[in-house]
Amino acid sequence: MLHRHWKVLPHGPLMQIDDGILTVTGPIRMPLGSFPRRMTVVRLSGSRLVVWSAISLGDEEMARLEALGQPAFLIVPNGIHRIDAAAWKERYPQLQVVAPDGARKKVGKVVHVDRSAPDFGDSNVRFHSVAGTRERESALIVHTPSGTTLVLNDIVGNIRDASGIAGSLLRLAGFAGDAPRIPRVAKSKLVADANALRAQLLQWAEIRSLKRILVSHGEPIDVNPRQALRHLAASLAK
Repeated sequence: MLHRHWKVLPHGPLMQIDDGILTVTGPIRMPLGSFPRRMTVVRLSGSRLVVWSAISLGDEEMARLEALGQPAFLIVPNGIHRIDAAAWKERYPQLQVVAPDGARKKVGKVVHVDRSAPDFGDSNVRFHSVAGTRERESALIVHTPSGTTLVLNDIVGNIRDASGIAGSLLRLAGFAGDAPRIPRVAKSKLVADANALRAQLLQWAEIRSLKRILVSHGEPIDVNPRQALRHLAASLAK
């Protein structure tokens, strides 16, 4: 399912979770249920925006997004999260499209990738390729006066309200459960070096100002996020 043009699927409202950080979720229909996805928007200096894992929104929510700033960077965090990338580029031709180097070829089949190591011109927002994934998965670190937000993609799942047959499948895949986890799909498709990923997670756990972790599939991790990263790292040692 790829949208070349703007197509609004069901979604919730844009929620402000910190100064200059908005997020919105919406379901993707599956044969046996739905799968939640999340877009995160971060304001840079100069009223420019970074759009992470784009979702095409309705007019009211897009007006609110544009009131925050001008979309300047579109991050496609891996080769899977391409559904609305072309539609966003069509709507905002000036967008610089960013994808990790290991996903550049796959993303490039949908939309031209401008760079894999972006300079946002704002030291408070940094793009990273996730260690141990052969640069197929990316992350964003955002510093604000109230703390640090770590934006992750498929490398961590935290779906808490999965139910029915679809919920059983999501739990089996490792996206859903009673705690954050590294999905089995991510381990098989994205993780090439578990030790390197474990070291990456432990490095992030040392960020003293870490306030929350946002994931593309599931609830924000805002209770003991540093400890959550340590538990995730420990799961890779098994």
